[in-house]
Amino acid sequence: MRTIFITAFLFFVTSVSAQQIKSIKITELEKTIKESKTPLIVNFWATFCIPCIKEIPYFQEMTRKYKSQGVSLLLVSLDLRASYPNKISSMARRLHFTAPIVWLNETNADYFCPIIDSTWSGGLPSSLFVNNTTGYYKFLEDEIAKEKLEKQIQEMLKPK
Repeated sequence: MRTIFITAFLFFVTSVSAQQIKSIKITELEKTIKESKTPLIVNFWATFCIPCIKEIPYFQEMTRKYKSQGVSLLLVSLDLRASYPNKISSMARRLHFTAPIVWLNETNADYFCPIIDSTWSGGLPSSLFVNNTTGYYKFLEDEIAKEKLEKQIQEMLKPK
């Protein structure tokens, strides 16, 4: 009986902490970005990208720090279809990713990259900083150190 209780408890705990990862198309992501009413950071990453995995904790920490100013984070996985959803959610759970995660269900980078930014070659990690209230838009195709990330957020929050 005790084994049944422990098994049920562990199942409940792991299912509660498991994050649902939605599959989206680039048009839905584009709409989310354009309609964001708060400062938004969109971080493009993949489970196979070591620099991506390294920087995500900084992004989570900084968005928590600036939460009172409305800053939000969306993690967009560019993993291959075979990784969706199990590998992505497993890694997110293991590394304690708490920000919302979506999987970009697109295979043609020549199509979706220029929709995000005309300069994007498809490299990872990449991040988009948007504040539609002030018209702020900045795309960075590189790993971002914690200090640079904070400066970027502060820049995004400056009034017009």
